[in-house]
Amino acid sequence: MMIAQIEFDGTVFEFDLQKPIDVSMPFKTDSNAASAWYVPPVKIEPVRNEQFVGDVNEGGSVNFNNIIFNPHGNGTHTESVGHISSNKESVNQTLKTFFFAAYVISVEPINQSGDLIITKDQVMSVLKNPCKAVLIRTLPNTLDKLTRQYSNSNPPYLEVGVIDYLLELGVDHLLIDLPSVDRESDEGILAAHHRFWNYPDDPQLHRTITEFIYVPDSVSDGFYLLNIQLSPFENDAAPSKPVLYKPIETS
Repeated sequence: MMIAQIEFDGTVFEFDLQKPIDVSMPFKTDSNAASAWYVPPVKIEPVRNEQFVGDVNEGGSVNFNNIIFNPHGNGTHTESVGHISSNKESVNQTLKTFFFAAYVISVEPINQSGDLIITKDQVMSVLKNPCKAVLIRTLPNTLDKLTRQYSNSNPPYLEVGVIDYLLELGVDHLLIDLPSVDRESDEGILAAHHRFWNYPDDPQLHRTITEFIYVPDSVSDGFYLLNIQLSPFENDAAPSKPVLYKPIETS
């Protein structure tokens, strides 16, 4: 065992760092991989020129691929305020620390005028503790989330009041198993994004939103240590690998 002791809110918790829980969805070339925003599947192809082929199976000395993908539409990604700002701040520059006290919560969106919405009242009923990060798992939590094509499907989203409440609790890092915290088509308003980053009034550069996660049913709601592993792209968003660690129960 590799044990880490973390003090949070006056209490010391222990975590086994050899028991990570990966809650990311990989970037895959499979046409059935989950996607959104009308992006094509990830493309991974060997480099080819007159002197070289980047594929061992074709006689190359190494596998040497070019990759084409969209971080927002092809898999789990973490984004900065640069996603909506004219400055296009890089998430690689604004995310400075990587471990956070986090809560996993599960919420079933409710139907309001044909839209499926996660409301402030719902989140308040299942999350009451201050924390730096929250992971929202939507119900039902079916496995087809891993292959769902979200484009033109009007997925569930957050009402702005949810953001207000999360900020009251001190949340700086919001993770969700949907392609966006906002409505798929909202005429570019992106109300939840703007509220979370307080943009443009006083942009909170240290805050991040991570979308397209998947939290298995084996992970119970509650308190965890979260590690956001980020690919170091200088871009508003980058592929990421959020990893949870469950506290060790003590007698």
